[in-house]
Amino acid sequence: MRSIWNGAISFGLVSIPIKLMNATESHSISFRQIHLDDGGRIRYRKVCELEDTEVESSEIGKAYEEADGTLIPITDEDLAALPLPTARTIEIVAFVPADRIDPLQMDTAYYLSANGVPATKPYVLLREALKRSKKVAVAKFALRGRERLGMLRVVDDVIAMHGLLWPDEIRATDDVAPDDGVTVRDKELDLADALMDTLGGVDLDTLHDDYREAVEELITAKAEGHEAPAAPAEKDGGKVLDLMAALEKSVSAAKQSRGPDGEGDGDAEVHPLPAGRSGSRRSARTAPKEVGGKKSTSTAKKTTAKKTAAKTTAKTAAKTATKKTPARKSTTKSTTKKAAQTSTGSSAKSSGSSTGSRTAAKKTAAAKKTSAKKTTAARKKASA
Repeated sequence: MRSIWNGAISFGLVSIPIKLMNATESHSISFRQIHLDDGGRIRYRKVCELEDTEVESSEIGKAYEEADGTLIPITDEDLAALPLPTARTIEIVAFVPADRIDPLQMDTAYYLSANGVPATKPYVLLREALKRSKKVAVAKFALRGRERLGMLRVVDDVIAMHGLLWPDEIRATDDVAPDDGVTVRDKELDLADALMDTLGGVDLDTLHDDYREAVEELITAKAEGHEAPAAPAEKDGGKVLDLMAALEKSVSAAKQSRGPDGEGDGDAEVHPLPAGRSGSRRSARTAPKEVGGKKSTSTAKKTTAKKTAAKTTAKTAAKTATKKTPARKSTTKSTTKKAAQTSTGSSAKSSGSSTGSRTAAKKTAAAKKTSAKKTTAARKKASA
């Protein structure tokens, strides 16, 4: 940022050298005037009426025109010699609460920067005093050929100054206000309050100039030889015939657009509940069990364990039955019966749910028959 004015802030006997810089900038798109027939530029030339010739800026001065058309020349030296205390000084005249300043008076904003190291201490002093008092300073200063009114306040860690219009520059509102014959009902005010609450606040940093962006797109399209962007469809308008209906509709639309939490675009999605998680206990009991869940895995592990036990027992019984000792025969027979009972019980419990259980039962039955045949042969041999 470049300084546009150098001077000092003065309050009491304190003087703070400062530099004045514009705090705002315009991003509006400007156009040139052209001749429609051939596209030539239309320029404004400064021409002397007496000589009918174009003059340079260095040859142009100032003059005041009286009512009869007489021009009184005024030079820059004349203006600089005026006994004006605010010519190079921002003179603070009062400190007042911020709400005493009507926003209607606000004009151009400036940043004030400390000019040099000696100005730093008094600059910070004034800044911190404004912060602690929660007040603003009203000042007078001269800029661009006229004395102006200003308001000093703190923005972050910088003292900013807003140019203010003089009170007599604000027009009265008598001719603008509507007729006093209109009355507003309390219910209408309640709906208006509800609409204000629903719309809520906004972060000003998120706002931008849609019109400027549209103009930039138009210029880009024409420069590249493309068609101009199509205009968006106009929203349904119409006259407001029923104020209450319009307010109610506005509140409903605002709530829908902001969503249940006051944020977002309000496009809700409905998701079905998973099986077995309905609101009633009855539906939870009758809901089908999920395949592959934890319970099914546990049951499968138990069934596998029983299969393994049945197979092991059957093999042991078969080996024991081949031995010739009489005492072992009865033990083998008892063990074989128990193994058969265990295998049969396991097979009965797991029947209908596992094919492997049936296979185990068949093997056990075959082992039993084999054991019985061997036992009979052994008895015949012993008796012989």
